[in-house]
Amino acid sequence: MADADGTRGGGTVRAGFRFLRGRRRAVAALAGWSLLESVQTFALGYALARALDDGFLAGRTATGLAWLGVAGLGALVGALGTARVYRALAALAEPFRDLLVRRVVARGLGAALRDGTGDTAVVSRLTHQVEIARDSFAGVVMVARSFVFTALGALVGLASLAPPLLLVVLPPLLLGLALFFGTLRPLARRQRELLVADEELAEELGVTAGGLRDVAAAGAQESVRDRAGARIDAERRAADSLARWGVSRALAVGIGGRLPVVLLVVLAPWLLDRGVTAGALAAALTYLTQALLPALQSLVHGFGSAGARLTVVIGRLTRDTGAPTHERTSGTPSAPGPGEGPAAPDSAPDPAAPDPGAARIADPGAGTAATSPEPRAPRRDAGRADVPALEARGVSFAYGPGAQPVLEGLDLVVPHGGWLAVVGPSGIGKSTLALLAAGLLEPRDGEILVGGVPAAPAPAASRVLIPQEAYVFGGSVRDNLTYYGPRGDDEVHASARAVGADALVARLGGLDAEVDPRALSAGERQLLALTRAHLAPAPLAVLDEATCHLDPAAEERAERAFARREGGTLIVVAHRLSSARRAGRVLVLDGTHAVTGTHREVAEHSPLYRDLTGIWSSRPGSPGQGSSQPARPLGDTDGVDAVAGPGLAGDGRHVVPHRAVGEAEPVRDLRDRGPLGGDG
Repeated sequence: MADADGTRGGGTVRAGFRFLRGRRRAVAALAGWSLLESVQTFALGYALARALDDGFLAGRTATGLAWLGVAGLGALVGALGTARVYRALAALAEPFRDLLVRRVVARGLGAALRDGTGDTAVVSRLTHQVEIARDSFAGVVMVARSFVFTALGALVGLASLAPPLLLVVLPPLLLGLALFFGTLRPLARRQRELLVADEELAEELGVTAGGLRDVAAAGAQESVRDRAGARIDAERRAADSLARWGVSRALAVGIGGRLPVVLLVVLAPWLLDRGVTAGALAAALTYLTQALLPALQSLVHGFGSAGARLTVVIGRLTRDTGAPTHERTSGTPSAPGPGEGPAAPDSAPDPAAPDPGAARIADPGAGTAATSPEPRAPRRDAGRADVPALEARGVSFAYGPGAQPVLEGLDLVVPHGGWLAVVGPSGIGKSTLALLAAGLLEPRDGEILVGGVPAAPAPAASRVLIPQEAYVFGGSVRDNLTYYGPRGDDEVHASARAVGADALVARLGGLDAEVDPRALSAGERQLLALTRAHLAPAPLAVLDEATCHLDPAAEERAERAFARREGGTLIVVAHRLSSARRAGRVLVLDGTHAVTGTHREVAEHSPLYRDLTGIWSSRPGSPGQGSSQPARPLGDTDGVDAVAGPGLAGDGRHVVPHRAVGEAEPVRDLRDRGPLGGDG
């Protein structure tokens, strides 16, 4: 970086001088009006010395007042010069800005038009960065001009009053300037390093903030934290280095501006012995404290910061901007979608037997039943068939040290190629179990194994989690669906047909069409996310109410598509009875203990499941249910319904079905159509 910086800095200085040489008239006008300012500086000290030596100290008050009047007149002349300086400066700064704009347009937008690729940084260069460069350029010219002409007026005044004064003032001034200009390039380099580190940190944090769900879903917290920590450490080191080199600025001001004041006081007897008058000594102190020291401070701090900033910005504005520096390779994700872990092959696949129940699957897009099985997904490396896909051993979890456990002592085995539905009221721990299976949470007690490996450190490629809130990003349909790795078009279309997203893909305009996530419904976003996960090579798929915005037929099609993946294992957090009926096994969570088994087995042993079955059955349009009667306790032979529910004899719509926590009926007016027992 040193060579590059040095070359770039030297090139910037040379380009600046070329720019000034090309505008000699504006430079001459600026120098002429600045010369009037130097008259003010000269008159400030010289008139003061004459007023003291020839006027007040000699007893001639009128002469002293006259010389003070000369100093006031010099201030008026300097004010006139200052007023014209800014107009002359504008004649340099505005053409400089126009030159930068033309350069940015020619290199940035021109390349974008040629290559057909946009560079969004061009907008920043045309606005923010160009304005920074213009203001920095004006600041550099102002402080440099001010110091040169202020120093000229002060030094000419000192030479006119008493040449020995130059022996005291000039050497430390030159030494301070040499120190400042000698450290200017390292300071600019540190300034550039700090700017680059700050940009990299902002970019890293921006990407992380925009993909927090991705990071959590992929279990990449540690790697993201390490990358962000490295960026923070780099910026801190750059800031520390800049601060250390910044000490040289204070040292330059101390040597060049404050040391001469001390020397004048210490060497005052020596100067008086060599003919320096009291008025000349007072004028020298005035020149130093009121002119040279402020001008030197402005030069060091203004030129140091504005000059370094100008060098950095000019280097960025004039570099080749024809192509973006960061390109996303199609099909190669930089981070996973939220709630969905990326997947990669691990070992040889174990083909699963066809699902006989898949012969007729409702197709929501066509409105009729499909008479042939859906195409199988590409083969996946599913791990060893003799190792359970998911195993929970005495798992307990609570959200906080003092919180009640959401799961306690859970034992569960999901075999390789199995299909498990997880049911239970809202807030009972179904999503918690899904997050534990994905490795996004760690159990307080016990362990979760995915493919025989603890879930938290297990490779993200071993499972894919699809949450209720589907993640769709701006880009093409292909980019969204092949986020976990490149796939051929045939594979992508096969997965889209399998989960029922083929009609949506066609309506959007095909795989190359651009996706506007805001224009998609919640169900459409879920279909795209399901297709993306279906294409992932992860052997374990966890659907955490990932089909809640789909109709029952579309939900069935998607679930069967995942269950049919070769060597694939499916865990579904169910919100419909049909999902539980389709699954090979059902896990019922009731907050105290868990019941697992087939649909019939858990209905026999779990009162909560029977209750949930009644609630599900009471919902209009529930598939496979011919009545809205709630479930009766097994063995109830008297035919009396144990729980009041809608649709019972004599119900005049007084009774509404009770729901699980968080699924209560909305408050509304239950209109009484008559006394209990009839509709009157």
